[in-house]
Amino acid sequence: MNRMWLFSFFCICGVVIFPLYVQADTFKQCLYKAMETAADDVTMGQLRERCQNRQQKETAVKAVPEQAGISTKNKIEVGVVEERVKLDNEHVLEPFTLMAHKPNYLLFFAHNSDGYNEDPFNEQYGVQDVRFDDMEAQFQLSVKFPLMTDLFGSSMDIYAAYTNRSFWQVFNDDISSPFRETNHEPEVWLQFHPEWNMLGFNNTLSRIGFSHQSNGQGGTLSRSWNRVYANITLEHGNLALGFKPWVRIPESEADDDNPDISDYMGHCELLAAYRYKENVFSLMTRNNIESEFSKGAVQLSWSFPLLYWPYLRGYVQYFNGYGESLIDYNQHTNRIGIGVSLTDWL
Repeated sequence: MNRMWLFSFFCICGVVIFPLYVQADTFKQCLYKAMETAADDVTMGQLRERCQNRQQKETAVKAVPEQAGISTKNKIEVGVVEERVKLDNEHVLEPFTLMAHKPNYLLFFAHNSDGYNEDPFNEQYGVQDVRFDDMEAQFQLSVKFPLMTDLFGSSMDIYAAYTNRSFWQVFNDDISSPFRETNHEPEVWLQFHPEWNMLGFNNTLSRIGFSHQSNGQGGTLSRSWNRVYANITLEHGNLALGFKPWVRIPESEADDDNPDISDYMGHCELLAAYRYKENVFSLMTRNNIESEFSKGAVQLSWSFPLLYWPYLRGYVQYFNGYGESLIDYNQHTNRIGIGVSLTDWL
């Protein structure tokens, strides 16, 4: 019972710490939002000036094509990624603010019909009695923050982020409900906004970055790898597409805990996200074509309004394939989970 109280307390804390951001479309909404996040020493006059300047900039951007005699009838409508970028820009330098990076969610119940592999844990601890439940809780916490913005007078920025994904055997009383696996991923990247169009899609955001991912373990449980990646995001209305190729940074044979990880994780990830009214649907796939559909992975997710709570959404996620976690990168997983989402891709 104590563990379940701990589990409930953790859920409540997650809701408090990671609020969603609500878009401010009018001056009044902008002012209310600025009041909620401003530091104590900021005056109302400064907040009004900030919102007025923001409106003036948006008006100026819209007026430039007309002043130049350029027709805006065929201009692509503001897409969901552009809306997300605007929200980030609004909060980028505000104090006491962490911005969402990847989706933040908690799956209360995640069931893997293939089961989890206990062999590495039994080998590490020299026992034969580690037995994992097929049902566990999973959560992901992902935040980003700016290091440098508007480099060289342009819209080029440098960001850093940290993503934690944990797999919690909370219902497994036989082994004291441990965390089966936790993956840590700090990363840093340079981002810019090319704004080029192709076949009706707009390249709103592009990144070049470095990522380190590990599970913080030692011995036979240790897993880690480093990558240099690019990330190209295209959008058309409510549809966003992400193309993320990467190159693994080689390690010495003595230090490499998982030399064949690229055989299962591949060298590229494709993401599609679509917003329909208040629902967000996403599809992730990697390494399927490269491995001839033998070692790939597919993940589907759906976040949806939950009653009248503005900062909490229902969340369903399905994963099938390899690489759900680092410890199981070479183990097949067929898992579905249900819980709540605090932030999504869109």
